[in-house]
Amino acid sequence: MTDPHDDLRWMQRALALARQGEGRVEPNPMVGCVITQANRVVGEGFHTAFGADHAEIEALRQAGEQAAGGCLYVNLEPCCHQGKTGPCTQAIIEAQIGRVVVALKDPFPQVAGKGLSVLESHGIEIVTGVARAEAEELNAPYLHAIETGRPWVIAKWAMTLDGKIATSTGESQWISTATSRAKVHQLRGRVDGIVIGRQTAQQDDPLLTARPPGPRTATRIVLDSNAQIACDSQLVRSAKEVPLLVVTGEHAPEEATSRLADAGCEILKIDQQSPNEQLRCLLEILGKRKMTNLLVEGGGTVLGSLLDASLIDEVHAFIAPLIVGGTGPGPVMGNGIKQLDMARRLPQLKVEQIDGDLYLWGRFAR
Repeated sequence: MTDPHDDLRWMQRALALARQGEGRVEPNPMVGCVITQANRVVGEGFHTAFGADHAEIEALRQAGEQAAGGCLYVNLEPCCHQGKTGPCTQAIIEAQIGRVVVALKDPFPQVAGKGLSVLESHGIEIVTGVARAEAEELNAPYLHAIETGRPWVIAKWAMTLDGKIATSTGESQWISTATSRAKVHQLRGRVDGIVIGRQTAQQDDPLLTARPPGPRTATRIVLDSNAQIACDSQLVRSAKEVPLLVVTGEHAPEEATSRLADAGCEILKIDQQSPNEQLRCLLEILGKRKMTNLLVEGGGTVLGSLLDASLIDEVHAFIAPLIVGGTGPGPVMGNGIKQLDMARRLPQLKVEQIDGDLYLWGRFAR
């Protein structure tokens, strides 16, 4: 009889392997796999890139003939359909695996329990739910995309100790340290899109690329109802090298949108009255484009609208030991809440000190 502690041990190894695919496999989930014989690893692997072999195939290839009669640990239910690769269930059956331990069933409609049913119908012992909470945490953006059709929204800001993202004159570069900004570049390098408002684009003139580059090249997205972003901005000047999506209102001047389109920008017109409706519509469009993770870098108006609409899933905040006072803007504006007991709380907030800054990050409960 298998010791439950061993099941947990090998599943945690599978989860650690899976995380190595972060930023490379999306919109697929991160998956890791371990195969054991007599509680000894004979094969392991992870999904390395979108379109590449799945974790189970990598592990089975490494295990070879030693897979027969062994136990396979995987953090997500094996697929049973033909996609970019063949069904993993068939490979598991052909390898004569005796036992399969799964952390989480895959909600993807073409799988959704069918993979486990196929394996069980071939006499393979199935165990589910091992390290389920950890598996859900790892692939929360994927699960969210399947459930809602929208990307996972990551809010990021840097602010002073007195809660300002800029001085009263608009100066904001730089509130956080170079070390903190390096963390932000890491975030940029693994997401599908980066969102800012027109005012932030105008005041900061950011490039919004990951430096050094990460595994993904994010689409820069500017919310600009009247297509007013300047052609000599860093964003527009680099639009032919790095994708730039300018989201405008239905009545944005044709001359302005044509000017940006000629510079290499993609123009997306959204006909919605309120900022909340516009943002929700935008997220649905980006979800249809298979974007899984979206980083929102501000400013306060954009983040406030997202918070008002309960569309923020994760927060990364950098707090510098600076006090500027005055009437500088805060990181999250919008309508806000009327009573403290209605405020959204981040459970299990993580805190780290980075070169003098405080780095806080957490996720809202799904």
